[in-house]
Amino acid sequence: MKVPFNWLKDYVDIDIDAHELGDKLTLSGSKVEGVEIAGDTIKNVVVCKIEKIEKHPDAEKLKVCQINIGKDELIQIVTAADNMKEGDLVPVALHKSTLADGTEIKKGKLRGIVSNGMFCSEEELGIAGDEPVHGLMILPQDMVPGTCIKKALGLNKAILDFEITSNRPDCLSVVGMARETAATLRTTYKMPNLEYTVKSDKNINDELKVDVKDTLCRRYMARGVKNVKVAPSPQWMQEKLFDAGVRPINNIVDITNYVMLELGQPMHAFDKREIKTSHIVIERSKDGEKFTTLDEIERTLDNEVLCIKDGEETVALAGIMGGLTSGIKDDTTEIIFESANFDGTNIRINSKKLGLRTESSSRFEKDIDPNLAELALNRACALIEELECGEIIDGTIDVYNKKKEEKTLEVSSAWVNKFLGTDISQEEMKKCLDSLDLYTDIKGDTLVITVPTFRIDVDIKEDIAEEIVRIYGYNNVPATISTAATDREPKNVKQQLDDIVTNAMIASGLNQSISYSFVSPKVFDKINLAEDSELRKVVKIKNPLGEDYSVMRTSTLPSIMECLGRNYARNNDVVRLFEIGKVYIPKEDENELPIEKNILTIGLYGEVDYFGLKGVVENLLDALGIKSASFKRMSDNLSYHPGKTAELVIGRTSLGVLGEIHPDVAENYGLEVPCYVAELDLDKLYEFAKTAKAYKALPKFPAVTRDIALLVDDAILVQEIEDTIKKSGGNLVETVKLFDVYKGAQIPDGKKSIAYAIVYRDLNKTLTDKDVNKVHDKILRTLEHKLGALLRE
Repeated sequence: MKVPFNWLKDYVDIDIDAHELGDKLTLSGSKVEGVEIAGDTIKNVVVCKIEKIEKHPDAEKLKVCQINIGKDELIQIVTAADNMKEGDLVPVALHKSTLADGTEIKKGKLRGIVSNGMFCSEEELGIAGDEPVHGLMILPQDMVPGTCIKKALGLNKAILDFEITSNRPDCLSVVGMARETAATLRTTYKMPNLEYTVKSDKNINDELKVDVKDTLCRRYMARGVKNVKVAPSPQWMQEKLFDAGVRPINNIVDITNYVMLELGQPMHAFDKREIKTSHIVIERSKDGEKFTTLDEIERTLDNEVLCIKDGEETVALAGIMGGLTSGIKDDTTEIIFESANFDGTNIRINSKKLGLRTESSSRFEKDIDPNLAELALNRACALIEELECGEIIDGTIDVYNKKKEEKTLEVSSAWVNKFLGTDISQEEMKKCLDSLDLYTDIKGDTLVITVPTFRIDVDIKEDIAEEIVRIYGYNNVPATISTAATDREPKNVKQQLDDIVTNAMIASGLNQSISYSFVSPKVFDKINLAEDSELRKVVKIKNPLGEDYSVMRTSTLPSIMECLGRNYARNNDVVRLFEIGKVYIPKEDENELPIEKNILTIGLYGEVDYFGLKGVVENLLDALGIKSASFKRMSDNLSYHPGKTAELVIGRTSLGVLGEIHPDVAENYGLEVPCYVAELDLDKLYEFAKTAKAYKALPKFPAVTRDIALLVDDAILVQEIEDTIKKSGGNLVETVKLFDVYKGAQIPDGKKSIAYAIVYRDLNKTLTDKDVNKVHDKILRTLEHKLGALLRE
């Protein structure tokens, strides 16, 4: 929120510059994102008077204007604007000028006619605010042609840009920040004038009836003004609105905007002629109802939008924007001021739904104080009297069914000091709180604080401690040694095993990935999941962010493929990823919580093959102390390549799947290279894990190594051969290492040559050739009998 420094000084005596004030406010908890000196970039832009307007001879939409900038000679400007007339004063950017956004303006020709610069709107001067701009900026007639526009509009003034958090709606106003400023500087602030005089015998209660038919409207106030004179606002008001980023329109509309910025309460002014039934009804709109707002856009409403209606006809969207027809016009003579309070959540939802977020809605959505409505109404009436633009009608309509009351908190001053680690006196605590209008009484050791209704963020004793210390000054709090316990609870078994898995993956050269647990139902088709697969039964999210995040995942394969696809699209040639995450398997009873399984997912591509993936899995098994796992060929998983996929098993327990992703699946994710993925059930792996390390002495006796080359059928798995060798060799076989696989002209069709190095060792004696030959021959006989293997000569 932008707060003009000079406007702030109207309510607080400030004897430091804007930058120093910004630093002090930031230290006291009101973060200042920056201090802007408006108009710094603007150069050679001045006030001009339009003396003559003619049509362009060769362009229907262009006009040729002769302007006066206080010199003897007139200057020619060509423009497409149409909202000015002869005698108007407007800003003009002359030859070799610079606008607010840094754009440089030089003279040139438009359809053959010389233009020595460009007329400016509020947008070119950087003061348009959030409202749309139509046409040139028309300046007050009391300005002098030739005056620098920065001086004329006060664009060299300091603006403090505050970051206001959602729990501090009381700071969304100049007065709110004046209160914070006064507390920070240890001084006082003053409220604006709220006094006015009723000059009419008429009573608004005789002129208007209000019915609040929905609890979304917490309070609705209205007051009437007659003999209204619509005219431009005085210069001082226009300057303040400009500085705060709001474009002046006319005195009545400007008063409502001025009060909103000053006190934080949005207001609206209705032309009384447009309230034809003299009956205002606050209720929700009808489904499909059309309504044209002040920005001239027709919007389609539903039955959740709260509306202000003239009987049956909608005249405004509550808390968001008024209607096109009910606004103030040049000939308006009687108005109704509205000052109300609406449910913040409803305003937020509807403004977002309609794509219409305004200064009003941004305040209401933060649940501003309902008691602010009366202050704002009084201030608006005081300004009507000050500007002499109308007469206040007697009486006030006030529908306030559930009044918000102040609350009281009691806090021990000793507790505050213990909590903060300070030694602040009770008197100092009281001064800090009183300066924030948290008026405090001292009763013994207890602080009794009256919390005003505008402080929705102060609810517990910790809030009181925070308010004290931020005004006392964080820099005044002495440094102390923390008394917090440093001992942590030891990690449980699962956490220890998770650490082992993570370290094993990192040691294998992988990077950890994290993805959402909710996915789109469309991912099942992308991974070629069978239509009757149990994995298509999912837990649906009741309030999803969108269809792409509407179900809980039953497989982590889509998540890792999404990550691989994203990396490939960004030209990463080699990718090594792993994720430890959950899948959610629904139970038959939808009211029961789903089964959550912990899954390790590995994804690789680039300079890798199936054996590289298998090696990563083997490193994991070794880290978990699992010795009995084996790899079993798998060909029925449609997400994987049928000839390059295996199932990891221990006995009859399946631990997961690993292999090359099916080319069709890879193509669905934009991948044009082979991808290798493993999906492993960590819960089952942990059941077989043995993290306790058992050490044994180094062998005292030498080993004997024998190489064998076997001729076997091509369909025989290497795993089967190795298992047979280890089982037949018994305790004497120390290791079995594959070192060659050969197929070629010397090998019959359908056969392959497999070569192993077998290491024999006896821990109790030195092996003789006889001892080794006996076991070696047994292995060869078993291989021949069981697998049809022949010793290759």
